[in-house]
Amino acid sequence: MIEPTGLRARKKARTRDAIAEAAVSLFLARGFDQVSVSDVAAAAEVSKPTLFRYFPTKEDLVLHRFADHQGEAARVVRERRLGESPMAALHRHFRAGLDRYEPVTGLCDHPAVVDFHRLVFTTPSLAGRLTQYLLEDEQALAEALDPGPDVQARLRAAQALAVQRVLARTNWQKIADGRTARDVHPEAVTDADQAFARLR
Repeated sequence: MIEPTGLRARKKARTRDAIAEAAVSLFLARGFDQVSVSDVAAAAEVSKPTLFRYFPTKEDLVLHRFADHQGEAARVVRERRLGESPMAALHRHFRAGLDRYEPVTGLCDHPAVVDFHRLVFTTPSLAGRLTQYLLEDEQALAEALDPGPDVQARLRAAQALAVQRVLARTNWQKIADGRTARDVHPEAVTDADQAFARLR
């Protein structure tokens, strides 16, 4: 009997989530470099080939959470309000994320999120793989700014994404140092406003 497409998709999503959760739990407990792919597969009760069907690299087991935001900046620019500049749209979107305390802005003090960001920021191989995600985002944003895109669009895209990355890392560091997200929020908003004003 053939499974309906919807059921098959849900089963795949559950398997992917179970692998990712097992991986992150192990990495947080023992360190990224101390856990093998075989360890993750065993914890998730899947084979290594199955694991690699869902996550092409060990780093992707962690960074899939960032992949969920891939292309977001380009989408914000493409779907911006009539008459709104690209940088104003990106600024508005980032500010809204701060107000919702979204993990991607670094302004989230949930212990699991703080520990997850620490894992990513302090593991060289994860930081290196994250750079690849950022380069893909940069290309997508440049194309949204200018379908060419020319070097000016690529420079604008790189600057906008660098600003968001530095703001998020700064917010996370303040929280990792023991402050609450609510306490950091006013500073995060001021930093974002000033940074995007300079971009514009």
